Amino acid sequence: MTHIGGPTALIEAAGWRILTDPTFDGPGRRYSFGWGTSSRKEHGPALDPDDLGPVDAVLLSHDHHADNLDDRGRAFLAGVPVVVTTVPGARRLGGGARGLRPWARTELAAPGRLTIEVTATPCRHGPPLSRPITGATVGFALRWDGQEHGVLWITGDTVLYRGVREVPLRMTVDTVLLHLGAVRFPITGRLHYSLTAAEAVELCTLVRPRTIVPVHYEGWSHFSQGRAAVEEAFAAAPDGLGDRLHWLPLRPRDRR
Repeated sequence: MTHIGGPTALIEAAGWRILTDPTFDGPGRRYSFGWGTSSRKEHGPALDPDDLGPVDAVLLSHDHHADNLDDRGRAFLAGVPVVVTTVPGARRLGGGARGLRPWARTELAAPGRLTIEVTATPCRHGPPLSRPITGATVGFALRWDGQEHGVLWITGDTVLYRGVREVPLRMTVDTVLLHLGAVRFPITGRLHYSLTAAEAVELCTLVRPRTIVPVHYEGWSHFSQGRAAVEEAFAAAPDGLGDRLHWLPLRPRDRR
């Protein structure tokens, strides 16, 4: 895995090169998220699209917030053979994008490669009753032949709630990409729209993955918790859960 910034990561597995939530705009701009909310992008990507090489598929947790799909990320989608996202997101994007509801499945298949089964997992991008305002989001669980210890799970932008707690009841997770950051906006006070560090510990206590990879915690002004808060919470977690935390390095380009 290569962390490019925010929620954007390149996953190379089973002969596939898969990108999550493409965000490639430079820093400095403020983006509206609707309903009086906005956020400023503080850091650019660790890699530009031209630096990536070929990408076989994009897994897009949602298309309607710029910290998950910005202008250059949207342009990047045109050159990707497969885009998997939410059902309303697929309608908006067009171009053959595949829309999945929670627990629906699709396959990444190509000659000479292992087939990857992609299962959409539930997300709620905010507090109870917020879905009509924050919109649909999904996570993704990836399964292929030869996995020894469980699926690769990308949580997507979500808080901890009943739907997310179903994941360990339905599947064994080996590695999880945690979308963190405890997103907050001044207009809604203490309400948060992505996992807090405490919620992440509670979720990982339920899931018990062997490897925990944080993403979606830096680079934007609406993240209220960064790496330090996550490290502190996991250091205090029981059963050595913090030893499973692995931070992917962000290249120097990200700090320009």
